[in-house]
Amino acid sequence: MLTGTTTSDDEPPTEADAADTGAPTASFASSPRGARFARRLAVRWMEDWGYPPESDASCAVALVVGELTANAVRHGHVPGHGCRIRLGLDEGAGLVRIEVCDAAAAKRPPAAPPPTCPEGESGRGLLLVDVLAARWGWTPRRPVGKTVWAEVPTEPAT
Repeated sequence: MLTGTTTSDDEPPTEADAADTGAPTASFASSPRGARFARRLAVRWMEDWGYPPESDASCAVALVVGELTANAVRHGHVPGHGCRIRLGLDEGAGLVRIEVCDAAAAKRPPAAPPPTCPEGESGRGLLLVDVLAARWGWTPRRPVGKTVWAEVPTEPAT
């Protein structure tokens, strides 16, 4: 699987492009409870697409959504602003595109997963995203904020 990120210079279709595809989208509170809601909703969308909750694809998407939404809540929280999640299924490419938007434009993800300390209590989230995603990155969001995205490979739906 891919390791590394891309930025707006080589980023695939933007969230504005995805808006025309009918990809499921939901807003959630910038809180741990909101992040749990987003993860559960992603699993439900995966099930609607034919990927049962116990499938590898659904579990990988749930983990990536969980990490990206937790980061949005922890590092992208702006009082008075929530977050947004969008999932898009590209069956031809065998990918689920995950987009998590927050309002904190100045707090950007690192270009690569940070090294972690084995005894550390945090710092493994982007490493997990990097391992599970074919690629991931971020783009600025207009008028405010950023979108962190990841593309997770899927096996054929049942």
